[in-house]
Amino acid sequence: SAVCQLFRESLYEQGFCEIHTPKLIAGESESGAGVFTTDYFGTTACLAQSPQLYKQMAVASDLDRVFEIGPVFRAENSHTRRHLCEFTGLDLEMGIHDHYMETLEVVHKMFRHIFEGLETRWARELAIIREQYESEPVMFTAEPCVLHWPEAMEILTDKGFDMGDQLQDLTGAMELALGAAVKEKYKTDFFMLDKYPSLIRPFYTMPDADDSRYSNSYDIFLRGQEICSGAQRCHDPALLVEILKEKGIEVGHGLEKYIDSFQHGVSPHAGAGIGLERVVFLYLGLDNIRKASMF
Repeated sequence: SAVCQLFRESLYEQGFCEIHTPKLIAGESESGAGVFTTDYFGTTACLAQSPQLYKQMAVASDLDRVFEIGPVFRAENSHTRRHLCEFTGLDLEMGIHDHYMETLEVVHKMFRHIFEGLETRWARELAIIREQYESEPVMFTAEPCVLHWPEAMEILTDKGFDMGDQLQDLTGAMELALGAAVKEKYKTDFFMLDKYPSLIRPFYTMPDADDSRYSNSYDIFLRGQEICSGAQRCHDPALLVEILKEKGIEVGHGLEKYIDSFQHGVSPHAGAGIGLERVVFLYLGLDNIRKASMF
């Protein structure tokens, strides 16, 4: 409740509008993540994997900055201490003027508000929890701490990981090693890693203009584990169709309406999706994300 309250406060203060989007949809909203399907009067519908496409369409409709707090469904058959099939997503999307770094600045300011607010306004509750689950306040920098992909690859290679062609996603062990190295070097538990390989990012991600093997995308880490994924989105309809073809995704199942929403012009935009339970789990130093989920 505290994290949601502080999330809302910061984004309202930064000019955002709260929206609510459908959770029963015609097709997949993410690539690379499992989807739950259900019968919809004789046709197949999906439970929304994120509000991604809708929040972008909201930006296209001139709601320049939007956010949502709502359920997210992922049919990922992985029983780990940090994954859930149904979780609460804290999502935001915003128009950008010059560079997606504008979004990272907004997100950094928002997380600072959360971290500072938890330690001051909910100090009593934190003290009680910390009697059972030991944790320290999160260390964070005044300005965004942003690592670029090549620096992360260099750090992980130095730590003994075989990074191969450097186009693979990070494993949990890699994330923890990177987090420890960043804390030692930059004195922060909270940092951002950008320029992820295009191959491992969803279809709506904007490729890097200088090297299409990489993308204008980022993940955000807390205590060495990912809590947030985001990117500049591809707002060019022709390029979007090209990327969909490359990834072998049919332009159907509702995607045509999404692409059409960009045909008459849309601001360049970027956003992020945050897992509420993941934030609480890592902030409190719990041993399993299920202890951060009410039911």
